[in-house]
Amino acid sequence: MDLLRSLPLGLYLENPQTWLHKLDPRVKLIWLLSFLTSYVVANNYWRVLLVLLLIIFTVFAKIPLRVWRQQMGWLLILSFMVLAIGAMSPDGLGVSYQPRLPATEQVLTPPANGEKTKESPKLADRNKEYNYVLFHQGPIKVNRRSLDLAISLSTIVFTLIYSTNLYLLTTAPEEITSGMESLMQPLRRFKIPVTEITLTLTLSLRFIPLVLEEVQNLVRSVMTRAINWKKLGLKGGAKVWLIVIERLLENLLLRADQMANAMMVRGFTSPNEHQVKWQDLKLRTGDWLAIAILIVFWGLRIAFGTEVS
Repeated sequence: MDLLRSLPLGLYLENPQTWLHKLDPRVKLIWLLSFLTSYVVANNYWRVLLVLLLIIFTVFAKIPLRVWRQQMGWLLILSFMVLAIGAMSPDGLGVSYQPRLPATEQVLTPPANGEKTKESPKLADRNKEYNYVLFHQGPIKVNRRSLDLAISLSTIVFTLIYSTNLYLLTTAPEEITSGMESLMQPLRRFKIPVTEITLTLTLSLRFIPLVLEEVQNLVRSVMTRAINWKKLGLKGGAKVWLIVIERLLENLLLRADQMANAMMVRGFTSPNEHQVKWQDLKLRTGDWLAIAILIVFWGLRIAFGTEVS
């Protein structure tokens, strides 16, 4: 069991360097926020399009299959489960529905050129008439509202989790903090500690692999002891896992203390005395192209992706 490989959430992929890696972190952050905000008040076609775009970006970026296959697979399974459960769930309206017109209703066409009134067909094809209930077989019932809510919920689960993970996968923690610090510069006028916030974010991102490593080591230590869980019972098993969790917290606090001591030894007391220099950010040709595509992205969102009430 290797959590650092099977569950690479929040980890940076150093090699190979794809075109997503080479984009400016500020541009990628704006793209991420666009994915997360364009979902609001959007129709289902746009929500499904966001999912397809994330998959297309992953494939065309030539990220190794071993990196995203398992996590995307589990995430797609989770989204399909949410879709199935949401579609079969009641819509909550509690209203019985029936056809708008009687089965024998006939519509009269208005007279034209002095001709006599003629009867039109019975609403033409009955197969094309509006049906609120899309599928009903036994206890399974799918209607339009429940399906709409299911698509909305399942797509937002995939978009929220995978877009953030793709950003962390292709952007180094130092690049994330430098990009955020650059975008947050106007907040300095309101005496907001921008450097302290970005430094805290950097340390938290660097701490994620340490947490996964500690969890992995503790799980391996429990597995190597060949504990007979049946003999322990529910109470004994819970006591063992409480001991493991306590040990995990102790190890994480010890790691945090070691990081703090390392910073103090290097003379870091505050950003005013120890200047934090991340990297020199500069927009290149690929970044400007990404910005232009982003403008088209929002144009399509406003023109075709808005939900009609």
